Amino acid sequence: MVNPLVKKTDGGVVFTVKVVPGSSRTAICGLLDGAIKVKISAPAEKGRANKYLLGFLAKHLGVKKTLVRIISGTTNPVKQVKVEGVSVEQLLEKLDLNK
Repeated sequence: MVNPLVKKTDGGVVFTVKVVPGSSRTAICGLLDGAIKVKISAPAEKGRANKYLLGFLAKHLGVKKTLVRIISGTTNPVKQVKVEGVSVEQLLEKLDLNK
């Protein structure tokens, strides 16, 4: 099943992330209102939570940090993220969202 919230682009995917900064641990918490909910242990100050989010996603998806970037919503908890080098199916599988 392909998740309509994840869009295929040239060489990668774009999807919406709902970030909850300052959490006790960093984890993917499933889907919330059309977005992938991610709790981040870093605080939402001076871009720390964004930087941590990009590293966390890169590690889980098995790509370099430079291939993951926020394309909109840098100061908002709801962000559009682009990841190059993965397919929609790979993203859903690696983030354990194929349920």
